[in-house]
Amino acid sequence: MSDRAALLKGIRRWLVFFVVCLVLSGVTAFPLVHELRWTESVLRALGAPDLLPGLTGWIARVRDGLDAVDAKYPFVLYGTDWLAFAHLVIAVAFYGPFCDPVRNIWVIEFGMLACAGIVPLALVCGPVRGIPFWWSLIDMSFGVLGVIPLYVVRAKIKRLESLPGPRVAGSTP
Repeated sequence: MSDRAALLKGIRRWLVFFVVCLVLSGVTAFPLVHELRWTESVLRALGAPDLLPGLTGWIARVRDGLDAVDAKYPFVLYGTDWLAFAHLVIAVAFYGPFCDPVRNIWVIEFGMLACAGIVPLALVCGPVRGIPFWWSLIDMSFGVLGVIPLYVVRAKIKRLESLPGPRVAGSTP
């Protein structure tokens, strides 16, 4: 296998991994009420209230809030449906780098900037919304962990770009 083909294969594998994670992150925003009920019951079954009272207390509080919103103001949850949709739409944008990584490296860089933006958002909005700092750390981890595959893809694209020969050869799926 040529260097170009190997790089392209690696880029595509990392992109598929990233897109799958992005889609999973998005679709979990649709059934929030049910997910939190399930999470709370699993935590109780595992004995987490004794081991991690802060976590189980937070999950119960969030579940109480979502139950109240769902019962009285379900239209508020429509915002999380749009959040989920945004994840799916952003995932579609990564089809460009999948097909032609060199020409569409800007999508990777945009994704890296978006990942970096998670940190200040969590640090500013978390306290404003009463989110515990340890939960903001979990939120920030999505940006920190999300940038890793994108950084790897960007480095591979830069190597691909530097190779002699046709720029887009073998780049169609």
